Amino acid sequence: MNPIADEFTDKVVIVTGAGRGLGRSHAIEFARRGAKVVVNDSGGGVDGTGSSNTAQSVVDEITEFGGAAVSNTGSVAIVSEAQSIVDTAMNTFGSVDIVVNNAGILRDKTFTNVTMDNFRAVLDVHLLGSVYVTKAAWPVMSRNGWGRIVLTSSGSGIFGNFGQANYGTAKMGLLGLMNVLKLEGARRGIRTNCLAPGATTRMTEGLPSGILRGAPEQVSPAVLYLSSDDAPNGVILQASGGNFSILKMCVNEGVELGEGVDYEEFKKVAPSLMSNEEFRPHD
Repeated sequence: MNPIADEFTDKVVIVTGAGRGLGRSHAIEFARRGAKVVVNDSGGGVDGTGSSNTAQSVVDEITEFGGAAVSNTGSVAIVSEAQSIVDTAMNTFGSVDIVVNNAGILRDKTFTNVTMDNFRAVLDVHLLGSVYVTKAAWPVMSRNGWGRIVLTSSGSGIFGNFGQANYGTAKMGLLGLMNVLKLEGARRGIRTNCLAPGATTRMTEGLPSGILRGAPEQVSPAVLYLSSDDAPNGVILQASGGNFSILKMCVNEGVELGEGVDYEEFKKVAPSLMSNEEFRPHD
């Protein structure tokens, strides 16, 4: 095994939804490398209801091997409680260097059957929760002139998945957030990236059998890299079962019809436009 990297020593890391699964793995891996970790988790079920102190159990794991961690049980979906996560980091460790937005819930239904309350609840946690926590940490990182933001997207949003209109909408929204923050943060030393993970967790146990996803620990190396000194800015990194790849938005060559184009003219060229698979990356 390679020696443990020390580049995270004394870095202050917030990991939301860190009481179980992917978040727990991320928090532990940071702590093993000397980071000071805020373990956030409201302790709810997969659908976000209920509560238990799973955050403290992860803190106990970390402190047992000599790491530094503190728990926070605030909900990322409530602005004041999202702010409390950053306040916990500031009051305990004096700064915030890295934010891993991992918290999420599931309320799967087809679009026909999903209620607007359940649609909104998923957006509130995945999308707005990431906004609220990142917004609270942004001024600290700006003052420091250094920061790393990891947003957790998903293939359910990027490629689509039946019965997950709410989840997919939230996860694709995070790509839009990343695309703006990568521009606004660059001059402040803040780099923002998206993780698209796959792992066997409570969130994925209902998927069809036979889908190989692997362990959360096989995803965490990607998160650490996106949080490192060498982190890129504005990439979508897929990680699942020890396999890693980069996703990019692409555009085809298109057609030029000029001024005065009307529907009838466009309709004539539309088939060739739709079938043109000569794509190039869109930077």
